[in-house]
Amino acid sequence: MNAPLSAALALFSRLPPAERFHVQARAFSAPLEAVAARVPPGGAVADVGCGHGLLTALLALGDSRRRVHGVDPDPRKVAWARQGPGRLSHVTVEEGGVDSLAEQRAGQFDTVVVCDVLYLLPVERWGDFLGAARRLLRPGGRLLLKEAEGDGSWKHRKCLAQEWVMVKALGRTKAGGDLVLQPRETVLGVLRDTGFIPRETVALGVGYSTPHILYVADNAP
Repeated sequence: MNAPLSAALALFSRLPPAERFHVQARAFSAPLEAVAARVPPGGAVADVGCGHGLLTALLALGDSRRRVHGVDPDPRKVAWARQGPGRLSHVTVEEGGVDSLAEQRAGQFDTVVVCDVLYLLPVERWGDFLGAARRLLRPGGRLLLKEAEGDGSWKHRKCLAQEWVMVKALGRTKAGGDLVLQPRETVLGVLRDTGFIPRETVALGVGYSTPHILYVADNAP
């Protein structure tokens, strides 16, 4: 385990064993360090759907000049995140969603990061969600969107089975859709339709059993 990830995980030492295990599993199943590494230095960063706050922790520890704002609709996870990275002076964690945050802080963020959220929503709601994410950004701000790619591979099928257990069987994750992974062309199309300018599409699935993919897009003027 590398130093940045170790330091981030150490922030969760106060959590109960089951919650610490959940954070550790997240650390080793998703390329959150690779996502955090692509966030520009400094500035205000919104981590939408922050969950327990592992990515929030990586963002905050990676640059003390950043102001990181995590938001999640699950009050349980918000409580755990506040006991973790929420203890840092340049981190704020609150209960809510992208819409409530956009109402309060429109145009106040340099970067918005969304990891593994869209697949939990019906596809017809993606445009509204990304539109609210765009409203959070300053002109020229950047969106980093990490999802699992619907490519029909065994990783695709394994990811859906795993998420079915987490959402339907265990209730660890809240979902408002049918847990359907979409191909990258669909995601890129919704980004463009919402007013984003896609800049880069990065496959991050090597070494993982999930077809992770990162979309980097700018807020069109």
